[in-house]
Amino acid sequence: MRPFDKPALSVEQQLELLKQRGLQVANDDRAMRFLEVVTLFRLSPYMRPFQEPNPEHTFKPGSTLKAVVDIYRFDGLLRRITMDAIERVEVAIRATISNHMCPKYGPDWIAEASVFSSSYSHSDLLRPLRDQLTKERNKLGREIDRIKKSRQADQVQQQRIENRMRDNYFRFYGSTYAHPELPPAWAVLEELSLGTVSTLFNAIGKSVDKKAIASRFNLPFEVLASWLHTLTFIRNCCAHHSRLWNRELSIRPSLPKEWIIPNAPDDRPQPKQRLFIVLTMLAYLTDLISPDSQWKFRLAEIMDQREPGYLKLMGFPDDWKRQPQWYLE
Repeated sequence: MRPFDKPALSVEQQLELLKQRGLQVANDDRAMRFLEVVTLFRLSPYMRPFQEPNPEHTFKPGSTLKAVVDIYRFDGLLRRITMDAIERVEVAIRATISNHMCPKYGPDWIAEASVFSSSYSHSDLLRPLRDQLTKERNKLGREIDRIKKSRQADQVQQQRIENRMRDNYFRFYGSTYAHPELPPAWAVLEELSLGTVSTLFNAIGKSVDKKAIASRFNLPFEVLASWLHTLTFIRNCCAHHSRLWNRELSIRPSLPKEWIIPNAPDDRPQPKQRLFIVLTMLAYLTDLISPDSQWKFRLAEIMDQREPGYLKLMGFPDDWKRQPQWYLE
């Protein structure tokens, strides 16, 4: 290992470095305005397909900043439409878990360690929920004190306090109910991150319950658990504005046995290892959750506007629209 010795560069120096490496820039002023709001560090992963495989990071002949920026902006569009589908899936999985588990085990099932496998760290689930209740209770107390110190009429003050109580359900529950300690499971599920919901689903103790939940999505429960794990990773990429476009999946999802996703030639990224398989999962799930959804058609419209090379780096096969999970032709 060696010490980090790269200097901090001004926007002007960043642009000059790109030009020295062979990147064609049509308008220096516009380029610098872009680099002022999008750092060179953030932009650098989108430059790799345009660069020679050498330590100097020189650009291939004919490479332009415009082409790099086009991919960067395409990636932003890709994140937004991907997040739209994940949001639908996230809401649906919460509802499906709640609709099965609550009638069967009661509204307090999340607080019962016996519902989960013995290897699950149940206390790690409950601790932040208790902390959130305490935080909201204290925050409400401070707001009530502030409202009561105002010179408004008693009726106005009471209405403002009521409004603050109902800002979120954890605050309302903590100020309204003495027992049980936690809100009902259907409310708790709405507060959990997708990653926590994914872990919670996988930790449900009885396979019969996981099978019943997964049957809503016509999937084996092992496949649904794998998909939720992968979608958590992709959601985090979207939420943190990380690159999706040519990313290789570190968490590769399991697939139903009947799905036939052919391998690509050796010189192309494999569909099962790139974003293509995630988008295929989302196309399947959005069709199932919202049969009238136009999500996959909107995605296809975006893809049709891209050069084939862009799609290849995401693992898209040439005949992707004719595959059973898409049926767009």
